[in-house]
Amino acid sequence: MANASRVLLMVSAVGLLVTAVVLLFKNNGSTLTVIPIIGAAILLGFGYFLFDTKVGESQGSTGLKDGVLTGTCEVDSIPMALAVMDFRFMGGSMGSVVGEKITRLIEHSTKEKLPLLIVCASGGARMQEGMLSLMQMAKISGALERHRDAQLLYMPLLTHPTTGGVTASFAMLGDLILAEPKALIGFAGRRVIEQTLREKLPDNFQTAEYLQDHGFCLLYTSPSPRDATLSRMPSSA
Repeated sequence: MANASRVLLMVSAVGLLVTAVVLLFKNNGSTLTVIPIIGAAILLGFGYFLFDTKVGESQGSTGLKDGVLTGTCEVDSIPMALAVMDFRFMGGSMGSVVGEKITRLIEHSTKEKLPLLIVCASGGARMQEGMLSLMQMAKISGALERHRDAQLLYMPLLTHPTTGGVTASFAMLGDLILAEPKALIGFAGRRVIEQTLREKLPDNFQTAEYLQDHGFCLLYTSPSPRDATLSRMPSSA
């Protein structure tokens, strides 16, 4: 396409150069930031200095205010709302800012009748924000239900890793759940599950391939000739 450019959205995992790539045929100049810049606040009294330091370090290393980018774009001239979580920002943890930005994006996509794609990469809810981080699960899920009531398409793309409260909420609520090959996807850790069930789990447990075999997701591989599939999904929904 003469009027299209490819944009690589990359999420780096801790200790590894593991990159989850979403290859979008994005029309030039179509990107629009919907959510105003908001940053993390020290919401609880405990761990103030440690949390403040970690937030500052993450902001300095990533150039982000918090762990998610949100906005709208066009894919093959089809308008779409897009959120991309960044694992480099405190493990992609979901705090109040991440939850608020994703919720506002969903509400915007519902108002404008846009399909929605969220690229997930997270260790789960941000422990430093306590119960307030857990409340984001319900807030985002409620916004997604209203988006679904409007008969609009929602596609989460699960990258390595997607775990904890993100998996337990919006990552698994899509109409079509896409996953990066070999991505770690789960809620609790493998050892915790084995100790609870008192049985050995399969070697490929909590992988994207295991979830696809059990009907939970569809592997999305890029780059490949199937890239155009992403732009066909909203138009065929």
